Amino acid sequence: MNKPILTALSTIAFAQMLKMPIKKWKTGHWDVSVIVETGGMPSSHSAGVTALATYIGRKQGISTIDFALSTVFGLIVMYDAQGIRRQAGELTLKVNELDEEVEQLTGEENVQEHISKQVRLRERLGHQPEEVLGGALLGLICGFVGYRLFEN
Repeated sequence: MNKPILTALSTIAFAQMLKMPIKKWKTGHWDVSVIVETGGMPSSHSAGVTALATYIGRKQGISTIDFALSTVFGLIVMYDAQGIRRQAGELTLKVNELDEEVEQLTGEENVQEHISKQVRLRERLGHQPEEVLGGALLGLICGFVGYRLFEN
């Protein structure tokens, strides 16, 4: 069994599960669908790659090529999660708003009817920086815990 991968995948699942009570705390409503959605607090992407790098760093040392690869890979994933993917989500929000405005201006269709009939583009793709940081902190903790469980 590949213990670092098991630790990383378990951390990703744990981060996704944590999104449910966090959303309940913020909104007052349970929403099971957040378990399979991207975005939100904490970033499971950040948590998984940080847990992997942490485990590798503890097992093999921080001066190894494996740790360097996992760290650089993790930084790229975290940058992408909060940068490029977030920008795509914001662009999608604008496209949805523009579509509604065009419908209003043409007078062809009631906006509320339009919203209910058409599937909107998914607006939540990426993470806010604090969500990425929260995921990284969770990954650091889980990486240390995973290492302690599997290696001691």
